[in-house]
Amino acid sequence: MATKVKLRRKPITQGRATLFLDYYPPILDPETMKMIHKEYLGIYIFQEPQNEIQREYNADMLLKAEAIQAMRIQAVINEEFGFLDKRKQKGDFLAYFRSFLMKKDPKWKMVYAHFEKFTKGKCTFGEVNVDLCRKFREYLLNANQLKFSKKKLERNSAAGYYSTFRGLLKIAYRDKMIRENVNDFLEKIEYKDVKKEFLTAEELGRLAGAPCEIPVLKAASLFACLTGLRISDILKLDWKHIVPAQDGGYCMRLRTEKTETETTLPISDEALELCGERSTGKVFKGLERSMIQHPLQKWLKSAGIEKHITFHCFRHTFATLQIALGTDIFTVSKMLTHKNVSTTQIYAELVNEKKRESANRISLKKLVLKED
Repeated sequence: MATKVKLRRKPITQGRATLFLDYYPPILDPETMKMIHKEYLGIYIFQEPQNEIQREYNADMLLKAEAIQAMRIQAVINEEFGFLDKRKQKGDFLAYFRSFLMKKDPKWKMVYAHFEKFTKGKCTFGEVNVDLCRKFREYLLNANQLKFSKKKLERNSAAGYYSTFRGLLKIAYRDKMIRENVNDFLEKIEYKDVKKEFLTAEELGRLAGAPCEIPVLKAASLFACLTGLRISDILKLDWKHIVPAQDGGYCMRLRTEKTETETTLPISDEALELCGERSTGKVFKGLERSMIQHPLQKWLKSAGIEKHITFHCFRHTFATLQIALGTDIFTVSKMLTHKNVSTTQIYAELVNEKKRESANRISLKKLVLKED
């Protein structure tokens, strides 16, 4: 039976009536999967017009309501029910954003905090458009840090935050929470080239030999140097993720948090030893993010390492040492779960730079001068 669309009215306060469309049989809302039989139009008329102005007003409003009725009849025939997402457009985009914070890495919390500040705590799905997103881009480029309010947000932090925000927009579009793929009209914030610090083989050896007040921090750090895993993936690494491999060794089956990539990575015997005795639950029990700040720097200093090394630099260390030892860049790229080999290329350039430095260390001119 074909659905009929009737224009009806319902008495409300102050002698007015609200106009609505009555669908019979009801139609299915594809979003809520519930049957809808009434659509209120937000149009009001006078029940008993008192003068010519009110009569003209009623006639005008009825014409508008009938025009909507005609569009709905056509939509019902074509089974195009996009008009039913009106309520969704009024939904709380910030609440939707918050729903991801426990599932994603801590950077999402920072992005949310900045976006909440930018929107003054209010934003509906209907307000998420190209103009708003471009303004948020400008906000990030000029914003101060939240924790240190007098310090400007670094460009690479702004670039990372905006990339995360665009990731959210992609999910919202996929979930049909926003009407258009606004990412198609947005420019990313370009990262500024910065020097990637890493440990040399000699420095890594010194660090491994230096005592650390927090054993689990030392084990996790050296594990990162041997596997290239990010801190987010190490924190959630579970014993069930470490399984026997077909070649007789062991491997890690995991889903990386940053890129959400399903991957199987081989793990060396030495790296496995750093995990300790096999158990259940988390591999590095007791490891906290707070440990990779001051405690890590204290341990590095005790090893005589003056470089500015963060936990993420252990990932750089893994990559550069692998390439320096002859591992091909494609394999290193797979081990790092990079989606594109070009991302890994920078580590090869770092190794070449070190080769250039070592080549220049032997100088015949300096040797001749010494003999004179």
